[in-house]
Parts: sequence; C-alpha cells; structure tokens
Amino acid sequence: MNWDDVRIFLAVARAGQLLAAGRRLGLNHATVARRVSALEAALKVKLMDRRTNGCHLTPAGERFLTSAEAMEAEMLAATAATDADMDLSGTVRIGAPDGFGVAFLAPRLGELTARHPGLTVQLVPGPRSISLSRREADIAVAVERPEHGRLVARKLVDYTLGLFAHARYLESHGTPAGPADLKEHQLVGYVEDLVFSPALAYASEVAKDWQARFEIASTLGQTEAVRAGAGIGILHSFIARRDPALVPVLPDKTINRAYWLVYHETLRDQRRIRVVADFITDLVDREKGIFA
Repeated sequence: MNWDDVRIFLAVARAGQLLAAGRRLGLNHATVARRVSALEAALKVKLMDRRTNGCHLTPAGERFLTSAEAMEAEMLAATAATDADMDLSGTVRIGAPDGFGVAFLAPRLGELTARHPGLTVQLVPGPRSISLSRREADIAVAVERPEHGRLVARKLVDYTLGLFAHARYLESHGTPAGPADLKEHQLVGYVEDLVFSPALAYASEVAKDWQARFEIASTLGQTEAVRAGAGIGILHSFIARRDPALVPVLPDKTINRAYWLVYHETLRDQRRIRVVADFITDLVDREKGIFA
C-alpha cells in the first residue's frame, strides 16, 4: 500500500468529488482516479462508488476511512516531532463567520504572517458552516461549541448583538419606544432558511413577531444596509460601534453569543496549527473589550 494513495483517498472522501480533490491536491482528476483505483487494487476491495453526482464511500470505504485517518494522524505526529526546530512554514486555512472573519481577523492576521514569513494563511470568511472533517479548513471559528466529531474546541470570547439604525433613518421615521413598535418600522434581517446554525436565529429574542422586509444572508451585508439607512437591524455590536452614525435602538434588548475556535484532533500536534490557534486566542484575549 502506498501512503500517497491513502492521502489521495482521504482527499476524495472529504471533498466528495475527484475534481475537487484534485484541485486541492494540485493533481488532475484522471491522476486522482487512477491513484484511488491503485489503492483499491492493493487492498483488493472497492472503496468508492463513482457516480455522476460525486464519489460515495462503500461500507468497506467507510471502514477504511477510519484506518486512513489514524495513519494520517501518525504521519502528522511524526512530522511534528521533526519540525520543532525548523522555521514555521506551510499553509493554514481559517474558516470564520463573515463578521468575525472580515471585520476582526482580516485586519489583524498580517501581524502573524509578518512574524512567520514562511507561513501562508488563508482566511475563508462566509455565511455558512465550515466542515473540518472534510478538511474545508484547518481551523474554524464557530458560533457554537461542537458536540460531535473528533474535534478540539476552546472558547474564544462572548459577544453581543443589538438593534441599530442610522441616525438619518431615525430622524425620518422616529425611534421605537419598545419591541412592539418595531412592526411600524422597516427591518433588516437574515434569510431564515439560509441560517447555518440555530445560534444565529436570534430575531425572536428581540421581538416575537419580528418581520424583516429586507433580508440579507451576510452579517456584513446587513450592516451595510443599515448604514445606508434601509432600516433597523440586529447587528454585531463590535462592528456597529465602529460607525458613530449607527445609533443603538432599544439598548436593553441585547443578544449574547460566543465564538469558539475549533480544529480536528488529528492536527493537534502540528506546530503551525498550534501557533495559528494560539495567535487567534491571544489576539481575541488582548482585544476582548470590544466584544462586550
């Protein structure tokens, strides 16, 4: 059995497609298919069903996936044992919600790359969950502590959300005196069926009959709409407070959530993962006052 073929099998199992795995590995899909076939021949068992909609593991493939991940963990541990005295290098991909990723991490990660010139950091912010088991990222910032999977999680910080509107909007439409008055206003909210975590379906905590007429599937998109005077929105306080023209509305109506830093336990001993995870943790701890 060739370890490189096992590595390619893992990439296909996680991506679900030969083409996507090939892009991730820097190989063409024909080479990826050939190497998976070579592994199946070596093991004398069919690991994957290749269909038009992607590759699906057979029962034997599911069983082999557990062994392959154990092999990967041993390889990573062996690599970690030899690189302790070497300069930090390689690539670390960080997945994060768009608000935290763009508004907080993006302006600050340059400090990390300046400190470690051989390290490449990839930041993937977006309004969706990141699958660490499929290796869509090495490190994820999540809004809930994961309850399943072989994951290492640490709490980063609590943060708040609140109602905000542009001063110009309030001058034109007035300021609501209580939650019941919100139905008389233009509300900016999220697209409910695209919310990727129950923790982000928070509108009912502000008003049980919350009805947004302008829905945006992005934290930053909602912020920009409110900044443009489109209405009242539930915004991340650490983002909204940066603009003095955004005025808190019903300031006693706040929502409390938390950010968690998560990575797969097989990466625990990788030095670059530890360095990046510790950097993000220290960064948040240093500036945690902005999240209150």
